[in-house]
Amino acid sequence: MKFRLIPALLILIVVALTVRLGFWQRERAQQKEALEARITQFENAPAQAVTGVPVALKDIEFHRVKARGTFVAGKVVYLDNRPYNDQPGFYVVMPFKLADGGYVLVNRGWLPRNMNNRETIAPYATPSGEVEIEGIARADASRAYELGQGGSAAHQLIRQNLDVAAYAAETGLPLQPFVIQQLSDDGDRLVRDWPAPASGVERNYGYMFQWWGMAAAALVFGLYAARRAARKEHVPGV
Repeated sequence: MKFRLIPALLILIVVALTVRLGFWQRERAQQKEALEARITQFENAPAQAVTGVPVALKDIEFHRVKARGTFVAGKVVYLDNRPYNDQPGFYVVMPFKLADGGYVLVNRGWLPRNMNNRETIAPYATPSGEVEIEGIARADASRAYELGQGGSAAHQLIRQNLDVAAYAAETGLPLQPFVIQQLSDDGDRLVRDWPAPASGVERNYGYMFQWWGMAAAALVFGLYAARRAARKEHVPGV
């Protein structure tokens, strides 16, 4: 069976590329699985104390943490478009003044929206004295799609998103570079049924099989085309 050089090279390039892309998706899936295992390990480990000493995000993200201090209710921010069980609502994000100095943002929980007036905040309680809270360190208080930079405008009570560094610059508070997703209950009537982080590992495995399927299809098509071309060369007058 004779093979024409250029078509054969093109088929080999397509097969090699799609096989490599399949392996890349498998590597991404394995990385996400390793991260999921780390998150589970961190969340089930003893809580680390958060103090006024700055901590790098990479050293504390996903860890269980605890902090003692007081909530700064006057600087609360409500993150809009955070549904819970298909009901619209807000995340209540509030600075927490640490007992030994410094501040950290706390995502205290979910609050339903007033359906008659979206700017009317439903009542909830905030402890007035020193309390200890426990939660998970996150890079932010969750992200939602937004147009423009409306989520970081100064003195905006209801926002779409909240960047920790931008909020620190806006308020002048020496914030830790992470947000505590509160787990402990203090009777404030907020919902803390937090969604699990979505890794998307199933999607990566799906792409992996798609790429390898394309590689197999390209190889089969190449062999079929080469066989047909060889048969034609052996047929007189063709």
